[in-house]
Formats: sequence, C-alpha cells, structure tokens
Amino acid sequence: MLTMLRRRFLCTQASNFSFFNHKPGGRRRPQWPIKQVTKSNFSDSLHEINNHISNSDFVAISLQNTGSYSSLWHRILPFDTSETAYLKAKYAAEKFQILQFAVCPFSLRAFNKLTAHPFNFHLFQRDELKIGTPCYSFSCQSSYLASMAQEDFDFNVCIYDGISYLSRAQELAAKHQIGSPVSSAYVAPSPLSRSVADNVFVERIKSRVGHWISACTRSDTKADGYKITNLYIFFILNLFILFVNYFLLSADALVNSLRKLILGGDEFGSRPSLNIDVCSERQVQLVFEMVKSHYENAVPLTIQAKGGGTQSVRVVLTSSKEDRDLLEKDLKNMEEEQSKRIRGFREVIDLISTSQKPVVVHNSLNDFTFIHSKFLSPLPPTLDEFRSSLHSAFHDIRDINHLMKEVGPLNKYTNLPAAISYLKRNFFAPMEIELPQKAGMEECKNHGHNAVRISELFARLCFILKLTPEAQHQNPDGPSLKPYSNLFNLCSDNFHETDDISIWTHNQKKISINNLAFLWGFRSSVSAGKLKSLLSKSHDMLSEDDVFDVQLVDKNCAVIVFWKNGLLEWFLDALGSGDALRELVAEGLKAAGYETYKRVCKSEVFGEDLAALLAEFDRVSRDHVEEPAEAYWNSELMINFDDL
Repeated sequence: MLTMLRRRFLCTQASNFSFFNHKPGGRRRPQWPIKQVTKSNFSDSLHEINNHISNSDFVAISLQNTGSYSSLWHRILPFDTSETAYLKAKYAAEKFQILQFAVCPFSLRAFNKLTAHPFNFHLFQRDELKIGTPCYSFSCQSSYLASMAQEDFDFNVCIYDGISYLSRAQELAAKHQIGSPVSSAYVAPSPLSRSVADNVFVERIKSRVGHWISACTRSDTKADGYKITNLYIFFILNLFILFVNYFLLSADALVNSLRKLILGGDEFGSRPSLNIDVCSERQVQLVFEMVKSHYENAVPLTIQAKGGGTQSVRVVLTSSKEDRDLLEKDLKNMEEEQSKRIRGFREVIDLISTSQKPVVVHNSLNDFTFIHSKFLSPLPPTLDEFRSSLHSAFHDIRDINHLMKEVGPLNKYTNLPAAISYLKRNFFAPMEIELPQKAGMEECKNHGHNAVRISELFARLCFILKLTPEAQHQNPDGPSLKPYSNLFNLCSDNFHETDDISIWTHNQKKISINNLAFLWGFRSSVSAGKLKSLLSKSHDMLSEDDVFDVQLVDKNCAVIVFWKNGLLEWFLDALGSGDALRELVAEGLKAAGYETYKRVCKSEVFGEDLAALLAEFDRVSRDHVEEPAEAYWNSELMINFDDL
C-alpha cells in the first residue's frame, strides 16, 4: 500500500490553538483541555460524556496502571504466540490495578479534521458497600509510580477522591449479598396447579388485603361519616403527644405507630402499605397473582433479605392509575440509582459498550485484559474464550499498532509522541484538531493526554493509508478499516493466527515454534554473540554459517532458533544424551523446546527466574512416564477356582 505513497517533508500543523508551552528547564507540557473527573464531579460528568460518545465516530481509550510486569520475561516478547501473549497479559491484569482511565470520544470529518472530547477518570477501587468482598489488594511497580509522579500525578486525590467500581460479576454477587430494598419487577415462575394449601393461603391473604384497603379507603373518602371517631382519635393523639413530649420522645414516631395500629399497615413514602410475610418463592408468586388480578390500584413489591431471597411482600395502595404509574416510575428510578452507586466507574464502560462505537487503543491485548478483569468478569483461561467474552461487550476494537505496521519505519516507534512526530516530518498529513470543551488550568495537567494522542495518530494514519469511515461506504472495494478490527496479537504481522513467531522486535523474518528452543545453564555474564560462538565451536553440525541464531531473554536464559528443519531435534537429543556436546553438558548447559515454555505460561507460575521454571517443568515432563496400555499375562498369577 505504501509503495503508492510518496514521502514528503512537511512541518505544517493546522490547529486552532497552541498545544505546547515551554516550562523552565526546557520541559514541554501539553495544554489540552482535558476534563479531570473524580468522585466529586463524576455524576455531573456522566451525562456529558454520554452525549459525546453518542455523537462521536470513535472512542479512544488509554489506561494508566500500577505496573505491567515484574520480570523481563513477563513482557510480551516477539517469540510469544497469541496464546502465551494472552497468558502474560492475563497475569498482569490480575496482579496490577488501574489508577487512570482516559476516554476520548472523537470524530473525523473531511479527511483531516479531528474533533475530540477527552476525559480523564481517576480511579481507586475500595469496599464502599462494606461487604468485605472482593479483595481489593494489588501490586505496584516502582518505575510506573515514579513515571506518574514525574507527570505531577496527585496520589492523594486518587486515593481519597478516586472513583470506585464493581465489575458486572461483582455487581451480581453484591446485589445477592446486600439485597435490593424493594423491587416490583418480580418475574413469576411458570404457572402451576394450585394445591389446597395454596388456595387457603390465597383466600386468607385476599381477605386481609381487602379489609386493609377498605379501611384505608373509608378513612380517605368517608370522613364525614366518621367525624366523631376522628375527633376522638385526634383527642387521644394529642394526649399521647403531650405524654411523649414530656419524656422528650418523637411525636411523629408515635403518630405513625398509632396509624399503623389503627389501619393495620404501614407507610411507603406518603402511601399506605401492608407487609405480608412469606415462607417461599411460591407464596410470593401467589401474592403477586392475587394482588394484580383483584386490586387495580395496589402495587406488590418484594422486600429482599440480605442473604438473598424474598423476606416479605409489601402491598402499596395508590389513589389512581396516574398515581400507580408515578409509583412504578419512582421505584424504577430508585433501583437505577442503587445500581449506579454499585457500578461506579463501570457506568462509563457500559456507555461505551452499549454505544457499539469502534474503540481505538494503542495496545489492545494489555488494555482489554485489564478492562475485562476489572469491569466485566474474571479472565477466562484461554484466548478464544477471552475473545468471545470480550466481543459480547465490545464489537469493534482497533489497535493502531497494526496500522503503524503498514508504515514500515514507524514499526520501531513505541512512543506515541515520537510516532506522531515521525509522521509529521515524513508524510503530507495536515490535521486540524479541535477540542471544543473548556477546562481550567487545574485541569490542563499532564493526565489523559495519551487518549488524545491515540486519536491524532489514528486520524493521521487513516489519512495516509486512505482509510476513512466514509470510504468504506462510498467505495466498498477500496481500502477498509475492517481487516484491522479485533486483532490482539501485537507480535503478528498478518491477520491469521499461526505458530510462526519472531525472534527480533523489528525483524519481519518469521520462524516456526518447532525450530526454537530455550537455553539456560550458561554464565550470566555471557553475551548472545559469545554464546553463539561457543555453540558454533562445540560441533561440526553447528559450525556452518547461518545455521542458527541466539537471542538473550534475560541474563540467565536465551532462545536459539535453527534455520534448518530437523536440527532442533538433533540438538535437544545431543544435549540430553551428552554424547555429541559433552563440553557444553559438562558446563551445565541445558535446553528445552517451546512446549515447555508454553506449559510454564499455562501454569501461571510467573516466577522471577525463567530458567529455573523451565528446568523444573522440563524435569517433570521427563520424569512423567505414562502407564503402559498393554496387559501382561503371567500363568503363575492365575487363580484356579478348583483349588479354592
């Protein structure tokens, strides 16, 4: 695709304001008006970001975590397959925590106009519901925290005013544990034939509810016929009020108690209500059926117990159909407010998910393992299950790393500002960037800027590669963004899942995992070149040019790749037997195939020393001998029943 493009040097940047200003010491700080959102202004920001997401073409996101790996080999390396890369990302997502979540809804117009609305959410998960679960402990990597501190990140604001959240799975567990105050959305089971006990229960409850409604109705509509009774009650109430005031008690509480005693019920807000104790879900069903079929203005509600299940049924009496509709609307709002309080920041995740807008990221595998783990449910054990689960929430994910690979030299840039600077210098890609929202100076901090940079880099790459949302509709046969959707293997240069991997980060050459092995047991000070030279001198099979290459993983482990088929098997057998490579074996050199490395990753035992783990799993696999499938016949072991 890029062979049709001509590189041009252009230093033009069209914008409606200056992005940078100089600080003492030459340090430059972006001055984008990024809205900083904490617990204090979270509710007010929800409606605003919902409108921007609805009106946008894409949503860019960027995460700031407390870490990503504890050891060098924990990183996603070029020789990782899609499966091992996912297992590493899964380990990091379950160990570290998110402190910042930047969301930037943006739109592309006229090929070169970018309109963005960035928000930066400060997160800190805590047990706000006081239920003791789940466990909110997490690990921190000092280099990540130091980097955030250099960007003036306020850890006090994060800890004391950070937005908490629960995942979807945690929300279900929390609602089951704490229960919902009231709910009118009871789903009755399939109808069953009533027994004699059911009929007796229904008639008893029907009679009780009918007498209660009649008493409430008479007290409201037939006041003239009961003036003497009301005056008598009023006189008695005043005497009790004086008595209660004498003992400094609440008169309101006494009035409510007397009303409950006289009418046989309670109050739900300003409406009379009656509680009916139930012993089973079957009785709940019967009460709901009876009330809905016989009393039009009565609304049955379930009162849930903290341990789950229904504690009782509350029947609320309304004055009219309009009052009934108003009550049901209020109940729905109450349930939604409680759900919002439980969900916390996940409300934003749900807004992005339900909008079905394409989500643009810089490192999809790492970011979405964190998102799935924190906001959806625990991560599944395999990559295929992860994709299926994630696809149910996010239909279209686009990683700009795959677009960057289309621009050959850009593949070596992992830093967003450096990648944008390279495009500005080498390609004609004028871009007008507009950020309409306003923000004070305290909100123009160096937080959340990566989401804006992802938006800008995505827009520039689409312009250079002729990939625009409008082009997908105008010219179906032309360049499309569809092939770049939902790709998670960052180490792959194609769109097909294979066992072909790389050894070098910026080398396009691919090899099969069947030609790669891991080495350990060499001196920690040896370099990759010295190790290759040592191996070349050890045997004639390894002395030929371009037979194999060696790359260090860390100071104690290396990978060796053979360019000729069959040579790996010979090498592993030679090291195992010690016949052909005696000197290397004597020095302690050992090797294992890629399957051993895969077993290490699947075990999720991510220790610091990869060499020690490889040695342990290789030893276990060698010591494990399957039971023979054949049956052995021995006449001496026969039992002769005639001798018994």
